[in-house]
Amino acid sequence: MHTLIANWKLQLLAVLVSSGLSFLLTPLVRRLALRYGWMDTPSSAVKTHKVATPSLGGVAIFVSYAATLLLLRAFTQFPTGTLRSLRGLMVGGGLIFLMGVVDDLKKPAGLHFVPKFVVQSLAALCLLYFDIRIHFIKPDYLAMGLTLFWVVGITNAFNIIDIMDGLSASQAAVAAFVFMVVSLPSEELYVDFASAALAGAALGFLPWNFSNRGKIFMGDSGALTLGFLLAGVSLGSHYSKVNELGVYAPLLILLVPMFDTLFVMYLRARKGLSPFLGSKDHFALRLEKLGYSRKQIVALSAAAAALLGFCAVLVTQVSAGRAACIYAAVAIEILLVSNTLAKVEID
Repeated sequence: MHTLIANWKLQLLAVLVSSGLSFLLTPLVRRLALRYGWMDTPSSAVKTHKVATPSLGGVAIFVSYAATLLLLRAFTQFPTGTLRSLRGLMVGGGLIFLMGVVDDLKKPAGLHFVPKFVVQSLAALCLLYFDIRIHFIKPDYLAMGLTLFWVVGITNAFNIIDIMDGLSASQAAVAAFVFMVVSLPSEELYVDFASAALAGAALGFLPWNFSNRGKIFMGDSGALTLGFLLAGVSLGSHYSKVNELGVYAPLLILLVPMFDTLFVMYLRARKGLSPFLGSKDHFALRLEKLGYSRKQIVALSAAAAALLGFCAVLVTQVSAGRAACIYAAVAIEILLVSNTLAKVEID
């Protein structure tokens, strides 16, 4: 119990330090973006903003995340195994971050999806090298293949959902907090510390993303990095000693960005479009078409993520039968929501 309380204090400190750093660094990055022309311009019909906006907010997010973990390392004695896992996240996350920076600097065209997938796959292989992978599936080669698919999928899901101020960052913050809560009983410390630093970095960025006068976008350097780190964090907990279905809790924790990705890909395929080309089929834009303001959509999405996170905590603590009922209820609700949103006409 004493160790548990001490860990909570460290995690709270990590959230506060990371959010403070992110809040202070973001306007500095914005100044550099304005000075050197690192802007996201509305160069296509798919873009939802109207004026050129400073980008590369992901620099502040990643630097805050990494600096917080380095500070914890300097002043805290990590248990055996924790440091190795954090190195895996740092190396893989660094690759994704650098690729995201290059992609942001090459806007409006950006990088082709092929080299992006290659780098994402290499970053996922870094996780495998540090034994951050799915462990409950056998044989191992299948588990490693599914790990690569999961990491690349979640990495891109947070980029795909980044079509509205605060949407991707708020989803990342909620997911990181839930992973921290779910992993606490099992004391998976690398998950706890990484989640705390990640939640703080996303929270510190949000006020500037919402700001009118000091607005900045996180860019691919932020969205892809958040997605990758959350995918890595999701692989680090045992989730449940109560029932075997608890291992699927990450599906609930990350369901909002996963839903948007699958929803958009389905609608694009139904129109005969490539899933790799942009479109306005996102659930958030359909909610906007129904009359919701953007702030309302972000708030509703965050609330949905929090509710799903609560369900994820429940499935790790209840019997297998009750966990199955929770999964089934969520699946039915998703089908109903999908059917309703698919009927909304998008220009």
